[in-house]
Amino acid sequence: MHPKPNSIVSFLVLLLFHVLILSHESSAAAAAAGGDSDHFRYDGFAGAPLDLDGMAMVEPDGKLMLTNVTSQMKGHAFHPAPLRFVAPPPKPNATAPAAARSFSTTFVFAIAAEYVTVSGNGLAFFVAPSKNLSAALPSQFLGLFNSENNGNASNRVFAVELDTIRNQEFGDINGNHVGVDVNGLASVASMPAGYYADDTGEFENLTLFSGAAMQVWVDYDGAAAAIDVTLAPVEVPRPRRPLLSVAVDLSPVVAAADAAAYVGLSSSTGPHKTRHYVLGWSFAMDGPAPPLDYAKLPKLPRASTKRRSMVLKVLVPVAAPLLALAVVVAVASVLLWRRRRRRHAEVREDWEVEFGPHRFAYKDLVRATRGFDGKRLLGVGGFGRVYRGVLPASGTEVAVKVVSLSHDAEQGMRQFVAEVASVGRLRHRNVVPLLGYCRRRGELLLVYDYMPNGSLDRWLHGQSAPPLGWAQRVRAIRGVAAGLLYLHEGWEQVVVHRDVKASNVLLDGEMDARLGDFGLARLYGRGAADPRTTRVVGTLGYLAPELAHTRRVTPATDVFAFGSFVLEVACGRRPIEHGGATGDDGDDGEFVLADWVLDRWHKGDIAGAADARLRGDYDHEEAALVLKLGLLCTHPAPAARPPMRLVVQVLDGDAPLPELAPTYRSFITLAIVQNADGDDSGAASCPSSSTRYSFLKSWEVANISLDFPINSRLGNFTTSFG
Repeated sequence: MHPKPNSIVSFLVLLLFHVLILSHESSAAAAAAGGDSDHFRYDGFAGAPLDLDGMAMVEPDGKLMLTNVTSQMKGHAFHPAPLRFVAPPPKPNATAPAAARSFSTTFVFAIAAEYVTVSGNGLAFFVAPSKNLSAALPSQFLGLFNSENNGNASNRVFAVELDTIRNQEFGDINGNHVGVDVNGLASVASMPAGYYADDTGEFENLTLFSGAAMQVWVDYDGAAAAIDVTLAPVEVPRPRRPLLSVAVDLSPVVAAADAAAYVGLSSSTGPHKTRHYVLGWSFAMDGPAPPLDYAKLPKLPRASTKRRSMVLKVLVPVAAPLLALAVVVAVASVLLWRRRRRRHAEVREDWEVEFGPHRFAYKDLVRATRGFDGKRLLGVGGFGRVYRGVLPASGTEVAVKVVSLSHDAEQGMRQFVAEVASVGRLRHRNVVPLLGYCRRRGELLLVYDYMPNGSLDRWLHGQSAPPLGWAQRVRAIRGVAAGLLYLHEGWEQVVVHRDVKASNVLLDGEMDARLGDFGLARLYGRGAADPRTTRVVGTLGYLAPELAHTRRVTPATDVFAFGSFVLEVACGRRPIEHGGATGDDGDDGEFVLADWVLDRWHKGDIAGAADARLRGDYDHEEAALVLKLGLLCTHPAPAARPPMRLVVQVLDGDAPLPELAPTYRSFITLAIVQNADGDDSGAASCPSSSTRYSFLKSWEVANISLDFPINSRLGNFTTSFG
């Protein structure tokens, strides 16, 4: 019997209907797992087709970890397919400029820092024309830009940053903020991290690096050329009021209509160990991002403190029968414990509680340096010994400086520790971070970031190191100048370093110069009087002459030391040399570098004073400018020295070098006259004489703290430290 035609038609219609349903379900599943050309959603990242680079990896449970606890690293995660951010023109031959399409994205993230008070750098959502970000740097550049291209319109990069470090160079508002970035890290707009509660309308603060899961929503309205950024804890529904609403046209960023761009997530670490997690992410063009399925998101790892608490809950009942035995063992061990405690005893006073986060345990520093092993000794100076170490808890490499304290220093310890804690908040690429301190009776230990290439002094004067090239020397001078400008003008207080010299300039892994050793630094509020010091401290050849009679530390005294540093770096000779400069000696074999350079200038060959080991391989005009700038900074009259802002402008070619005529009079002779009569004009006239050696002797020897009365009679002039 043959089937009826109507039955066959009904069967075919039913079969086609089932095929369409299966096709729709397959498309929906694909969109949820990765997405089509316009939208995607990742509820966890297990099996997700992301393109990863740097430290980024997907953990077995589906968490995306952009960076782990490795310092100075970056990580990226890209949605693999490019997206077309520019709408096609309404007519084929339309000439109107291309406009950016609307888009929306949301993701759940967590930043878990090693310490509760400080974090590595943050993370960002970004849109970029390429997946090749190999030239981008970690740390403050968030793995998106570098020092050369930051701020260039040709980058065509849009980002929303979740930043946990305040970087003065980018104008950051604080160390815990959300910002909208276009082609660079100087944000178009930013706000402290937090959200506006729907029920009260009040602003609720959030700490980005708390380790808690949070959600971000980024919505761009192409028609209005405006962007909204919203932040909230993951357990809080999306707030109605955005954290940031800013007018910004992304059309120039996404550029030509035929160009596609990639969306991704980026993070980076600095010196402090931090993990950056992303638990889920979705994106859509021309509409809201698909909502995430929170039930499917992977879980964050438990904090170690919580794990320890759970262990204690289990072990305490079990350990109770053993308590008596433990008491016996404790009593038997008390004498040994006391002996060890004396050896590792620290001085702690009630007022130090406020500086707690900056204090290290002495036993940790002993372990870090392997008992201050001589094999880990990096150097010895007049103010202490420096050891290399590795902190046992974090594995962070540090340099530990051990300073012996006098009785007077112990009396002023509260002010000193307060200043150490303040200096620990300095953040600049040309300043060595001071991580904290430890105090024992008679000793102070300062803990810094470790700089792998050591001091600039070793590269200038070491016998084994090859001579630095001219370009590297100028780079070091510019770096120290930028660091001093930040100390003098760029921070909330004025910081006078008081010991600027080549041995206190350290070179990081990229050979960038960083100013370190803030053991003598003084801080004071802007507009306050320059602080007086009861002791003249510093290094022979870098001490400003006015300190002999004013005892006031000012930015101008740092400028004098910087000038001596500039001459030393350019010439490859120390500011003062004793009997070792054949043909250049002063009286009794004393060689004064500033006088020698001044004499070369008078003879019309100042560029020839550059380090002879360079064999003339340098820009002579640049060398002349650098040497003249060094002489100007070492002018005996403080008022004649340029501020560091002008110094930086001269080095960058943004300002001319102020006039300074060569003279027969030596700088030392001018300093003698100035100190004798207190004249700050620098106009004293006196013939060059043989008294400069006696004047230098009044400063005693290099690296000795001048904490005792010294009187030196120089002809008719007397200088006194009193």
